[in-house]
Amino acid sequence: MVTSAHEGMHRIFQERPEILGPVFGVLGVPFAVKATVDAVTTDVTEARPLERRVDTVLRIGPSDGEDFLLAIESQSRKVAGKEWSWAYYVAYLQAKYELPVLLLVVCQDAATAKWATGPFDCGTRGWTALRVYPLVAGPDNLPVITDVRSVAKNLPLAVLSALAHARSPDCDAILEAISSALQELRETDPDTAEYFFDFLEVTLGKTPAGKKWKDIMSFVSYFPGRGTVRETAYLEGEAKGEAKGRAEGEAKGILLVLEVRGIPVPTDVRERITTCTDLDRMDAWLERSRTVERAEDLFAEDPEVPGTTPEQA
Repeated sequence: MVTSAHEGMHRIFQERPEILGPVFGVLGVPFAVKATVDAVTTDVTEARPLERRVDTVLRIGPSDGEDFLLAIESQSRKVAGKEWSWAYYVAYLQAKYELPVLLLVVCQDAATAKWATGPFDCGTRGWTALRVYPLVAGPDNLPVITDVRSVAKNLPLAVLSALAHARSPDCDAILEAISSALQELRETDPDTAEYFFDFLEVTLGKTPAGKKWKDIMSFVSYFPGRGTVRETAYLEGEAKGEAKGRAEGEAKGILLVLEVRGIPVPTDVRERITTCTDLDRMDAWLERSRTVERAEDLFAEDPEVPGTTPEQA
């Protein structure tokens, strides 16, 4: 199952490509100071019914050499056979784009990171036909950033550090430093500060680290008029004193999560969300919005209501 944490640990590279330099530095791989970064389709399906998708694929155009592709996978645990999917991704992308390919695997625990480093061999009878060496970023090599000034200098790396160390005791200190840095950043760049506030709320979800983040943000209002997604929904509803107001708040929360995750919302889906007044159903949509791959999937598990069409449900 795709989780919000899974999404966040690879999507941050798409939305904040400035993180690539520091991460490559941690991994000991040279990376040009000036480089272009473009998202590439993640679909590597050749024939149905077998569908394959890389989490994130970026085309890097360094100023000091040839372009290359960076395939990024978020891995929360060891999965049997996953290494052969990685080998397929590397071979397919190189054949399709005729460019060198690097594979970066981002992990949240040391055991998974150790497994993901490989190398993974394909061969027999003493002969290796293919060997895959992933680059791996995880709690063992991503820094624990707890100094506010260090966070401010490299906010995307600090946020990735919080995700990678979300299961360790160090995460509380990382989140506290990030919250202080965001409070300062809000004065000069409120859009970026708000982005990372929302990003952490969505990606940490209901984990202990997510609860810690919600506690921090509810203790001090960094964004006047806005708390957590759920708090926003109900506070706006209470202010209006009616169910319609609460539904409007829930709708804003759902659309916000989808926006932060980079998921397009078709007009008909937006209309269905904004016109719904069933708070229980909208609460379920809000939870699903953290993990769905398409906006339409919000409604996949809704029970059918007798006498209504799917559009009316």
